[in-house]
Amino acid sequence: MSDPRERLRQYLEQRRELGESEFVLDTLSVEDALKVLTAGAAPPPMPTRTASSGATGGPSTPGANAMPSEPPARPDSAIRRAAEEAAKDGDWRAALRSVDAATPSPVKPAQSASAAPTPPAAKPTVPLKGGGPAFGPPPAGSADSAESAAAGTAFTVGAGSKGSGLAHLGDLDAVAAAIAACKGCTLSSTALNHVPGEGNPKARFVVVGEAPGATEDELGRPFVGKSGDLLTKILEAIGFKREDVFICNVLKHRPPANRNPTPEEIVACRPFLLRQLELLDAKVILALGTFAAQTLLETDSTIGKLRGIEHTYHGIPLVATYHPAALLRNPSWKRPAWEDVQLARRIFDRA
Repeated sequence: MSDPRERLRQYLEQRRELGESEFVLDTLSVEDALKVLTAGAAPPPMPTRTASSGATGGPSTPGANAMPSEPPARPDSAIRRAAEEAAKDGDWRAALRSVDAATPSPVKPAQSASAAPTPPAAKPTVPLKGGGPAFGPPPAGSADSAESAAAGTAFTVGAGSKGSGLAHLGDLDAVAAAIAACKGCTLSSTALNHVPGEGNPKARFVVVGEAPGATEDELGRPFVGKSGDLLTKILEAIGFKREDVFICNVLKHRPPANRNPTPEEIVACRPFLLRQLELLDAKVILALGTFAAQTLLETDSTIGKLRGIEHTYHGIPLVATYHPAALLRNPSWKRPAWEDVQLARRIFDRA
């Protein structure tokens, strides 16, 4: 088993490469946490508040607003011994705590004064199952999943109703036919097939990906190949079969060479997705990948800051997580993805 300090160092460097400056499992910045790991010293002490406002010197009596002072620093040798003991158990959170960098509770997104508090999430009504070696729940003894939930802002897009403007399309087959005939952008002229989506026409759990790839374009089906196999395992891990849900993409035709879509292409496809959500009476959306999440939530925030939070898309709860292809490239993201799909399942059961 690798050194917990080394595992945490790699995790922090990944977060920094993604443009994040805060370590979501701790109140330290990424740079300060890396210094703790490399130097083996305690992090900078937190400022101490006393009851006297504005006082900078002299004794003071702690009052109701006082914060306890920092404990005396331990010798470096004691810090190293504590970290080594924690490392024996393979728990890098314990290794971090052993150098006085305690793991706090996750920060919840702030709510406006007028917003009603979100009711506590219910536990799944079906047993969660492991998805085999490729995807499944963390091993026994792992830290609580809430400890690594992302801290960020919950986004709300749309006015509460989906408003697709395609009420004349009475079922999903009619939507698929309209997608096949769509000339709202140039993608239909370059793609081999339209990829409207597939699944249970009465599904309330909807998976939305980014755009069809080469194999999807060839077969006219979303999420096939290795990414599709992993998605099937992910769904099974939260008690769904692939045919129980509805799977589609933001874009209904493949962009040439998998390039990023243009705003015009996104606008052209959006009504079809909204009509699908209307017909399905969706109760939760699981958005897979940076592009899907950013497009639906109309933000440029990183997926690391969008995941782990309940957002709202045209009145429907939305949970964003990593794309299965990204999980295949970076298996370390499977743990947070597992937390995200559990959150989506709890929201579904609550609805």
